[in-house]
Amino acid sequence: IGRLMFKLPEEMGLIAIAVRQTQGKGRGGNVWLSPVGCALSTLHMTIPLYSNLGQRIPFVQHLVSLAVVEAVRSIPGYEGIELRVKWPNDIYYSDLMKLGGVLVNSTLIETTFHILIGFGFNVNNSNPTICINDLIRKYNKEEGTQLKPLTADCLIARTVTVLERLVDIFQEKGPNGVLHHYYKYWVHSGKQVRLHSEEGPLAWIVGIDDCGFLQVHEEGKGIESVHPDGNSFDMLRNLIIPK
Repeated sequence: IGRLMFKLPEEMGLIAIAVRQTQGKGRGGNVWLSPVGCALSTLHMTIPLYSNLGQRIPFVQHLVSLAVVEAVRSIPGYEGIELRVKWPNDIYYSDLMKLGGVLVNSTLIETTFHILIGFGFNVNNSNPTICINDLIRKYNKEEGTQLKPLTADCLIARTVTVLERLVDIFQEKGPNGVLHHYYKYWVHSGKQVRLHSEEGPLAWIVGIDDCGFLQVHEEGKGIESVHPDGNSFDMLRNLIIPK
């Protein structure tokens, strides 16, 4: 898809869907393996450099994560399914288990970003952790409902449709157009993190800044933006304050 995207007409999009993934690329050069039962896609988008999103490209991964969650929770009856986003690019069951993730690569050519968005989430595999249809079965048992299981094809289509709407809103209104939706579904409200190291000072997560980085409040120091240190598997460990 990376070779094809530069040959397409500007108004044409492209998506590749995999039933099983054996040579996928994860963050930091990791291999992203996925069996049958997952929703796996790579989507090509173009974003003008001189646009709200083009000036804040890190927000793309947040919009995609939110689109995956809303693809499920915007279906009538499915609003209570505990699918959430974890900054910057993970899909979670509550704040307990990871069900999927997002990886974004961007190439700037003249004044256009060509964005390759890889996203995958577990729809129908109960192992090794949990899947979306497990959450639906759990919800049915607890609430006495009869929600039907969902399919990977349906959720990929819904995710792309929701993402298109979120991008349009962001381009029109900027971060404030989407952040209230994002905060509704994220796992971090009121949570604490350590800065600099495992023994570093405690800080409270308060939100996302205008560039898409995490904002924390360290007692006595006000609100600051932090970045991952790049070495930890968990993006919320060992956060650093850029100088």
